[in-house]
Amino acid sequence: MKAASQSNYGPPSVLKVQEVERPSVGKGQILIEVHASPVTHGDRRLRAADFPGIGAVIGRLMFGVFAPRYPVPGTMFAGRVVELGEGVTRFAVGDRVFGSCDNGAHAELLAVDAGSAVAHIPEGIDTQAAAATPYGAVTALVFLRDIAKVQPGERVLVVGAAGGVGRYGVQIAKHLGATVTAVCGGRDADLVRDLGARDVIDYKTTDYTQTGATWDVVFDTVTGAGFSAARTCLSDGGRYVTLYMELRTLMQGLISSLSSGPKAKAGVAMGSQQLLSDLAELLAAGSVRPTVAQTFPLSRIGEAHAALEAGVHGEVMVAIQPALRLAKVS
Repeated sequence: MKAASQSNYGPPSVLKVQEVERPSVGKGQILIEVHASPVTHGDRRLRAADFPGIGAVIGRLMFGVFAPRYPVPGTMFAGRVVELGEGVTRFAVGDRVFGSCDNGAHAELLAVDAGSAVAHIPEGIDTQAAAATPYGAVTALVFLRDIAKVQPGERVLVVGAAGGVGRYGVQIAKHLGATVTAVCGGRDADLVRDLGARDVIDYKTTDYTQTGATWDVVFDTVTGAGFSAARTCLSDGGRYVTLYMELRTLMQGLISSLSSGPKAKAGVAMGSQQLLSDLAELLAAGSVRPTVAQTFPLSRIGEAHAALEAGVHGEVMVAIQPALRLAKVS
């Protein structure tokens, strides 16, 4: 089968498309014919050995010293089940599914555990939209619903609202019943308003910490170093939540937990079957939707990475041709 692959770290040009071994399907697994997969900033960082928060040395020890330990990239997917492993009852051949995995999604075929972060695509949602959603939406759902515990009627500020997680942060905060203020560049004001923001602050002209306004939750998708400044615009009981698990943020969280007043919180969003099922419900209800900017065929995977690096605002998708000739369909 055809798959993207890289034999060393580096720029987008290190990615090649080549023939690789067809994945086998073990007990409890399903084989998916991949139709669409996004290029995420996680994919970009792994390709380039850019490991924020943990540093290059620890990152390479974790993911591969000289090249990624698993050469086929891609962590989000949508497609069709074409083979079942022994004991699988939750899915059937022909089911449309989407989800997340550790690696291997930028390929014609992908084998995953049936009990992992994979769910049925709701009726009326196309595979590209389904594939585009988990990376940002699962993260936003975990941080806003589970870590910040946003309540109806609260005021939520999303920093980096036009980014890959921020766009879903705006939508999920609104879904949870919050009034949303978005911090982004002025060119994206209409976009984030369309996604559900009531107010927009242009970070290029205005420092949100100096506006005199207060919020119950500040969801910072840009930097983990903002709690010291953000606490001045948090309400009593306000929460500052950030994607970045830096030592400074962890210390701020510990210190703030020992006293009254605003709290700093961080965490990790790991995909799960339940989270993907929750996301499927949000997609079906129209509570979240992706903003697809560009779509590339698998043969142009390097260009897809380059587009992401250029700062395209929206999901960059890879369209993968069906691999029927390689898959068992009965």
